[in-house]
Amino acid sequence: MRDDELRTVPEAMARLKIGRSALYDLLRTRRLASLTIGRARRIPAHALDDYVQLHLEEAAR
Repeated sequence: MRDDELRTVPEAMARLKIGRSALYDLLRTRRLASLTIGRARRIPAHALDDYVQLHLEEAAR
């Protein structure tokens, strides 16, 4: 998959293995970047990768 691809909310939930409420909490608090196209929320693939990487680095400390 390319880094510039956009993910839907269900795809992002599956990638992070979290529920809808948890994902929307990350979006609401801006810990996970997203954009809105019309009424649709999209999450860049690189934002998901960055989020995972950040938490892996924090866990390694």
